[in-house]
Amino acid sequence: MTEPGTCMWDCVVVGAGVMGSATSLQLVQNGARTLLLEQFCLPHSRGSSWGQTRATRKSYKQEHYARMAAGSNRLWRQVEMETGTKLTVDARHFAWGRPENPILQDIQENLQKVGVHSKLLTNQELQREFPMLRFPGDYVGVSEEGAGLIKADQAVRALQDLFVQKGGCLRDGEAVTGITPGPTVTVVTSERTIQTRRLVLTCGPWTSKLLDGLGLELPLETLRINVCYWKEREPSSHSLQSNFPVFKDEETGVYGMPCFEYPDMMKITRHTGHAADPDNRDANMQADLTFDLRFLSDFVRKFFPGLYDKPSIVETCMYTNTPDGEYILDRHPGHRNIVIGAGFSGHGFKLAPMVGKLLCELTLDKPPSLDMAPFRLDRFTSRKAVSKL
Repeated sequence: MTEPGTCMWDCVVVGAGVMGSATSLQLVQNGARTLLLEQFCLPHSRGSSWGQTRATRKSYKQEHYARMAAGSNRLWRQVEMETGTKLTVDARHFAWGRPENPILQDIQENLQKVGVHSKLLTNQELQREFPMLRFPGDYVGVSEEGAGLIKADQAVRALQDLFVQKGGCLRDGEAVTGITPGPTVTVVTSERTIQTRRLVLTCGPWTSKLLDGLGLELPLETLRINVCYWKEREPSSHSLQSNFPVFKDEETGVYGMPCFEYPDMMKITRHTGHAADPDNRDANMQADLTFDLRFLSDFVRKFFPGLYDKPSIVETCMYTNTPDGEYILDRHPGHRNIVIGAGFSGHGFKLAPMVGKLLCELTLDKPPSLDMAPFRLDRFTSRKAVSKL
């Protein structure tokens, strides 16, 4: 394996979360000599990719994400096959809310477009399907077959292991302290100075801090999410074994997963969070947690009488959000050999293999597999994104 600092790299990827790991794997599979840098010692819990599970679903109001999810599922299966590691777990997915909610209508249409079997459930059918839950009298639901869970920590490690097996170089505990753009990009780290033809930034909550030195300001908001686990009153009543689904309430933004990570505990949490500096993420933590617990306890009492209404475990995760919830997958406007992948807005993990493929194509100037218009930087030109070059 080539050591950092001893050669000109074809590509350097900064940030070894799920996006950087998936991108690096795609790059090395396309013949690029690639170095993947991570500021923390792996594994770590400081960013957005840690944790035991994430949901996999195609239930999106945007068709392009539904199609990306289908493509990502195929690529996750390929990773499973190559590593011999089972990373995905099948489960149903239900989105529910009021019948006039346009998100539910878009979800059903997009599932049909990508060939996924779905069904619109009336309120009475919801009640029959989930007798252990309580729904408002006007709620309806959209079911999705072929969704499930992905073992997040194991998935990130599998991507990294494949990357190294295929000739990539991974260095953790090495923070980037400076970037000098040009035909050859100079990357200064806490350990060395590196030269590369192309640079990919997949830095999650630290994206804005690195881009500031490259003359680019993007409207990215970093959020701390309180992830809560709620114990069952009757063991296994909300488990995969009882065919309990992954769900999202499209009225409140609350989502949840059947008991899997911890015995007899469901993950139920808010999709929205609280502004936080990733390097000072514990500031104002207690006030934010108090708000979330009050909100979620009310939700659990209303919908989930079979769960205790105080969480047994609370963990934290970081989101990096864009104003419109769409990803940023684009080149730096002043430096075409610097590619940015950011703003995954709390719904990126499941789509990481396709994000990695698209970022690889951008980096190597290959034709994109999907229409990249929704992910372009210039959609923010009239707002807050300002090139300071």
